[in-house]
Amino acid sequence: MLKDYGELKQELRRRVLEQLDYGREQPDEEVMEIIDRILLEEGSVCLLPVGESCRLRTDLFCSLRRLDILQSLVEDPEITEIMINGPGSIFIERAGRLQELDMRFESEEKLQDVIQQIVAGCNRAVNTASPIVDARLSNGARVNIVMNPVALNGPIVTIRRFPNTPITMEELIHWGSVSREAAEFLRLLVRAGYNIFISGGTGSGKTTFLNVLSGFIPDWERVITIEDSAELQLQGLRNLVRLETRNGNVEGCREISVRDLIRASLRMRPDRIVVGEVRGAEAVDMIQCLNTGHDGSMSTGHANSARDMLSRLENMILMGMDIPLTAIRKQIVSGIDIIVHLGRLRDRSRKVLEISELLDCADAAVRLNPLYRFEEAGESTEGRVQGSLIRKGELRRDQKLRAAGLR
Repeated sequence: MLKDYGELKQELRRRVLEQLDYGREQPDEEVMEIIDRILLEEGSVCLLPVGESCRLRTDLFCSLRRLDILQSLVEDPEITEIMINGPGSIFIERAGRLQELDMRFESEEKLQDVIQQIVAGCNRAVNTASPIVDARLSNGARVNIVMNPVALNGPIVTIRRFPNTPITMEELIHWGSVSREAAEFLRLLVRAGYNIFISGGTGSGKTTFLNVLSGFIPDWERVITIEDSAELQLQGLRNLVRLETRNGNVEGCREISVRDLIRASLRMRPDRIVVGEVRGAEAVDMIQCLNTGHDGSMSTGHANSARDMLSRLENMILMGMDIPLTAIRKQIVSGIDIIVHLGRLRDRSRKVLEISELLDCADAAVRLNPLYRFEEAGESTEGRVQGSLIRKGELRRDQKLRAAGLR
């Protein structure tokens, strides 16, 4: 009688584990040879179709040396997000649509093994004492993990997968995410050294847009990136330094925060500083470094609009420094030149919705000068949102453009 696939896989995996040499580091080729030998010895494998036996071989190897059933999902270029809600529930996002998969981990222990393999690969730790961690995969995918006792329905893993090849501005223009005129305008601003802040909601494409804008930075400049978990793919930069935070642990390793890295970067002779995302008190140090001569620096943050981003920045700065609100607003206006706000529309498309210039702080409020704004013009027969990025005003603070000899 032919064994159930899952039962056969578990039995073969146990036999492979018995033959592994734990006294030394065995290369992948040796592990694959052991798997092949055991598959030949197992008679029931011969009764499987060729495609099924090849799948069994791959699944066995991935369960031992890769990410088990996650490996095929991580390698699928069409999947942008993987959501694991405990061992028995896996969702993915493909082409902007969520769907549940008919696959599950063998047990919660196996999911725990995969999680520990992920965090160990980037020198992080996650356990009941420290149940929340950000990590990354070898291909640059961002991973967020929430464990017991915080997660009540088992370990929760969220993987944000980025394209194998960085997206270019030409592709964004082709997809209708930004107009060619606005893209050329932003290219001039980046080259001239304007400080740009990118805002938007979850999944709106902030990191992707930051990567694209980095392609306009002159390749001779020294750029330092600072991130919680390294995921930026800055393009065409030779003098690039990448810094990543570190969590503290019970073994005595001190936590190194975004604030620590921002301070350290100021002593590393940067031309530009790129902070992956500001979420809290590190906004104080980010604004200060934008006001210390590092023109052309960039960062991102979560907000519903450009105006809301300013309010969030004010609140985050107050979390790290007790100074008058008027002084905070003056620092923001002095440090940030342009806010680019992105959004995800109801048809799941990602677009630049607003580009605004920060003018000054008048009547105890920051004045914005809208330069571009997305205006809808209806829907297509396929349900796609129609519209365009309309020019609304002219850049008033053009000193950096003139100093760079650009128009």
